[in-house]
Amino acid sequence: MLSEDQLLPVTTKRPFRVLFVCWGNICRSPAGQNVFQHLLEENSMSDRINCDSAGTIDAHAGKSPDGRMRDTLERRGIPVNGSARKISTGDFRNFDMVLTMDDFNRQEVLAVAPDAEARAKVHPFTDFCENHEVDEVPDPYYGGPSGFEMVADLIEDGCQGLLSHIEKQLP
Repeated sequence: MLSEDQLLPVTTKRPFRVLFVCWGNICRSPAGQNVFQHLLEENSMSDRINCDSAGTIDAHAGKSPDGRMRDTLERRGIPVNGSARKISTGDFRNFDMVLTMDDFNRQEVLAVAPDAEARAKVHPFTDFCENHEVDEVPDPYYGGPSGFEMVADLIEDGCQGLLSHIEKQLP
């Protein structure tokens, strides 16, 4: 969790924008997007905070989120939408915060960032987890159902912490 002195300033009048990033944009980052969107709607914050997701590769571009991740989230009452896309340099202009699911993703995102200002927007998603002591959200793609459940637990925890973090900054 980021400390008070690490809070990121919100200085714009437009909605605060968050981009979740993983490798293929079919499991972890769309889970982040959909869980966070669900929290925003539950807390009547959709007009003040927006979110999206992307991957560091384009192999799954246009595909829906992985069915196993979809099933896991829908069993928790979280609707799942979206389609995979690759992160672009324009995302650094359009988003205030770029959250990566693991260190490999973080390094790939930092390599795409066009300048120091863009790199400063990139943070590990797990910095916002309040109830789990982890450094990365593991990729559940090649595992079984328990991996998707664990990822959903981490994503829900981190999204709640993220919402609390952003709410402290909003005017």
